[in-house]
Amino acid sequence: MSTIIHSKQHHPGHIRQTSADRWAKIIAYIIVGFFGLICLYPLLLTVVVSFTPDETVVKEGYRLIPSQLSLNTYTYLFDQSGGRIAKSYLVTIFITAVGTFGSMLVTCMISYAISLREMKYRNVIAFICNFTSIFSAGLVPWYVICTKWYGLHNNILGLILPMMFSVWNMFLMRTYFKAISPSLYEAAKIDGAGHMTIFFRIALPLSVTALLTVGMMYALCYWNDWWHALMFIEDRDLFPLQYFLYKMMSNVNAINSGRVPAGAAAGLKLPAETAKMAVTIVTIGPIIFLYPFIQRYFVRGILTGAVKE
Repeated sequence: MSTIIHSKQHHPGHIRQTSADRWAKIIAYIIVGFFGLICLYPLLLTVVVSFTPDETVVKEGYRLIPSQLSLNTYTYLFDQSGGRIAKSYLVTIFITAVGTFGSMLVTCMISYAISLREMKYRNVIAFICNFTSIFSAGLVPWYVICTKWYGLHNNILGLILPMMFSVWNMFLMRTYFKAISPSLYEAAKIDGAGHMTIFFRIALPLSVTALLTVGMMYALCYWNDWWHALMFIEDRDLFPLQYFLYKMMSNVNAINSGRVPAGAAAGLKLPAETAKMAVTIVTIGPIIFLYPFIQRYFVRGILTGAVKE
């Protein structure tokens, strides 16, 4: 028995950890934990300040442990515009879901097409896509085309179509598709599969990591977008969450700054400082809960793109 234990301890495949290795690991954990706390501090401060009375913030400044806590800011937000916030949430969820699905479909199909060596003019198509990412006609021609030609003014498609295709994401997906062995495609063609079958049953299942990574990028762009609503949307029922809260904060700042004409609103004192933090928490809440489930795919995607076999 002792011979077996002795042989296991000195097996060539067994790596014995020295004290220097243990100390290096401890120091690495301390450094990473320290930087993690530095990154977490602004989020904690935002949460705490959003639950702090505005007067306390003005007197004491931003603190992790304030002298008072209050729900007044959230009460103001949801009492004044609770129904509007809920409707804006639905609009944002809709454009994020539909936009991400459409963007992934378009991006993946173009990426797959130009990753095939037998595809004619694939370099020309890639050059045209890359050219548009470097040079543009400007804001005014873009706005005229979107509103006059495509009819995106006061149209929910105006929040989806302008961001549906990203050249950078397309080239990223092409890199993953090119890494797939061509022999898999050739075997599928011998069995009678066409390009659509190969695309949906071979290329996409083998690129799940890239799909989740690029899909998360698209979803964050749609979720955080307010600029296209500023450009195209005037109907309040079509306001996404980010733009609606942006308008709300603009109104709060205008009232508190005294720029509002004398009247009923001129005498109000609204929670301007804490409202900024509360609005931040309301907008990033779903992303905070979703990101931990997707984060590991980002790491896996980085490793997949960095390591060559």
